[in-house]
Amino acid sequence: MREISVRRLTEAISEAVILANTVMTPDIERKLNEGLSGETTPVARAVIHDLLENAAIARAEHVPMCQDTGMVVVYLTFGQEVRWVDGSVEEAINEGVRQGYRDGYLRFSVVADPLRRTNTRDNTPAIVHYRLVPGEDVRVDILPKGFGAENRSRLTMLKPSDGQAGVERFILDTVKIAGPQACPPFIVGVGVGGDFERVAELAKEALLEPLDQPNGDPLLAEMEARLSAQINQMGIGPQGFGGRTTLLGLRIKVGATHIAGLPVAVNMSCHSTRHLSFPL
Repeated sequence: MREISVRRLTEAISEAVILANTVMTPDIERKLNEGLSGETTPVARAVIHDLLENAAIARAEHVPMCQDTGMVVVYLTFGQEVRWVDGSVEEAINEGVRQGYRDGYLRFSVVADPLRRTNTRDNTPAIVHYRLVPGEDVRVDILPKGFGAENRSRLTMLKPSDGQAGVERFILDTVKIAGPQACPPFIVGVGVGGDFERVAELAKEALLEPLDQPNGDPLLAEMEARLSAQINQMGIGPQGFGGRTTLLGLRIKVGATHIAGLPVAVNMSCHSTRHLSFPL
């Protein structure tokens, strides 16, 4: 049995939300540089150059890459041999978010009620997902998700007869509808399977996958490559100004589903999709 104080979790979350908002992940930066090399129009090249310069300034000056510093999604994966001590795990997570957003001078973007719209003034509560696994290891994944792209996400309940072709049509249609309004070049997470609830989780979890590692499922890897090429041919381009770089990455996650269902969710995300993973 491994004992872990929730105070360690608070400290780690506090540091992580600041890092995630101020330091672009290496795989995204590499993809932007690839886009810069592949662009032929001056406007598209200038926009990508500005995005990379913005990321460099954010990293150097410890300021957010974007004014929308997101609503924090936390995935806490821990072994069943772990015993948490010194308080509530969820309260510790929210305290970490609270401290990090205060100390990092990050914008408070969360309202307590969707109708009354009163800001909580500390960016809590976070959205927390717990995963219990064998052993005594702990892993934390955080995803401060901005809503410019989140608002362009979609979910549908297809019929099994719609098949793979229906899934692909829905993905492409969602990207087209998002257009310039979701801050391209995009990172797109796709969930297929589960139920109404689980398919949205799968789509968001897909955003945590590295962009420079191929999908381990050959069918999904082929779909990702083909759909990525089609999306980049749409001509939306960086920030909607046209060009070849509409997409930085598309990742698909699947899950078991009912014999009568084919749920699909597409979680749109922007060029600076902020996330961080670490052990505890």
